[in-house]
Amino acid sequence: HIHAHIGLCSGVAKKITPALHINKTKEQINRFLDRFYNSLKEKHSDFTVATIEKELVNSCMDTKGKEHRLCYYIGATSDAATKITSEVSRPMSAHVPVSKICEKLKKNDIQICELKYERQLDLNSVDLSKMRVAELRKILASWGEVCRACIEKTDFVNLIKELAPKYTLTNPKSDL
Repeated sequence: HIHAHIGLCSGVAKKITPALHINKTKEQINRFLDRFYNSLKEKHSDFTVATIEKELVNSCMDTKGKEHRLCYYIGATSDAATKITSEVSRPMSAHVPVSKICEKLKKNDIQICELKYERQLDLNSVDLSKMRVAELRKILASWGEVCRACIEKTDFVNLIKELAPKYTLTNPKSDL
């Protein structure tokens, strides 16, 4: 009987997990498109499809990591295989809410739903000296930095502490 209860509980947990994953992913896609939409409102008064597509391509030039991958999936990068930027620009020109645009994007390309961002690390509350070197390298890579002269773990820790003010929450790009 105990095995049956454990199996039932794990089955319930498996059914709940994907929904939570989709909601988190949806929020991250929304975050990117929300920032893009707000920047458009600040820069332009005309919301033509051509203007929005041009600005989308321009904003995707500055992206890194998962947001660059999102731009690739919608065709806003130079190396993209498909181009579905009109699926973003057309509804956005009519001021359709970002959440609705995201739902439509997911119907066209399921890979967009699979994008998962790493959680933001609060460097003030984490003891860097207790992290693994691979994790420290990952932090540096997310900032676009590489430590070529690092031999020991303390070298990585010192470099991260030195670069942290440049990349922490005071810099709006670190949120990407």
